[in-house]
Amino acid sequence: MTPNPALSARQKAAIIVRLALAEGEDIDLAKLPAGAQTDLAQEMAMMGLVDRETRNAVIAEFCERLEAIGLSFPGDIDGTLDLLDGHLSSDTSDRLRRLAALNGTGDPWNRIAMLSPPLLAELARTESVEIAAVMFSKLPVPRAAEVLGLIDPDRSRQIAYAMSLTGVIEAPSLRRIGMALIRAADAIPRPAIEGKAEQKVGAILNVTSAQTRDNVLAGLDDQDARFADEVRKTIFTWMNIPARVDPRDIPRIIRELDPAMLIKALAGARGQDRETVDFLLRSLSTRLAESLRDEVEILGNVPAKDAEGAMDTVVATIRRMEAAGDLFLIATGDGEDAPGSD
Repeated sequence: MTPNPALSARQKAAIIVRLALAEGEDIDLAKLPAGAQTDLAQEMAMMGLVDRETRNAVIAEFCERLEAIGLSFPGDIDGTLDLLDGHLSSDTSDRLRRLAALNGTGDPWNRIAMLSPPLLAELARTESVEIAAVMFSKLPVPRAAEVLGLIDPDRSRQIAYAMSLTGVIEAPSLRRIGMALIRAADAIPRPAIEGKAEQKVGAILNVTSAQTRDNVLAGLDDQDARFADEVRKTIFTWMNIPARVDPRDIPRIIRELDPAMLIKALAGARGQDRETVDFLLRSLSTRLAESLRDEVEILGNVPAKDAEGAMDTVVATIRRMEAAGDLFLIATGDGEDAPGSD
């Protein structure tokens, strides 16, 4: 049997896909446009037997075309933004996705999936139940679950029921709904400054000197005691370690620290800061605690500035471990002493 020179591009693609599947390759055909998926499936359904020479000729042509490619680009804005992830600012990326979705060159649901949970929750509350149900059906499951927890139970039940009616919506309608949601999201007023005020103040006070921190908190107590309490809950300093760190985590924290810096922090602690020293040593094995006490005694007096810098290093290490998920700080409840309080 001689090779068939009249194979169409679709037939050649069907042969390559069939070969890849026969070799056990995991091909994600779902990334193809819906029309291309349909054409490929129909072509494969109509293909019969293909002789060995035709198969080899198709493989050879496919390999030649691959070798001739020097560089490839994603071909669409969504793929390009995924490629540039981490190299563009979030504002630039969001603006490009919005423009692409509105001018028809991008998938509006990709941008909707990247909206913040509070903004998605606001859309779920303000749009019709049916539109909200479509939105939840298109969101990734973890994000949908997070957003569902931000809206009231009655609305959640209505949306959940309406989701049973979204399975028959066709692609053009889904796209129109997605574009409408993007316009609605852009119309929702957003604060010029993101984040809660108490969190920003607390983050600033975390890295200021103890004297500055105490002076600011004292002033906040006089002006707005409730706000001062909220700020204290976001502060984490050397003094907060006993109340916020599980004693079982202390040995792991110690291993992450520069020994010289740890000794300097322990030796330089004065007054109320000594409570943290006692807490740290109690959380270690007797042998290690005695060894650290000996080194503290050998080091002697430490200038206050050097001691504060060393204690800040210990705190920064704990913060870094928390951010990496290596430990969890104990939350401060409303009925407990706020971090940073006397």
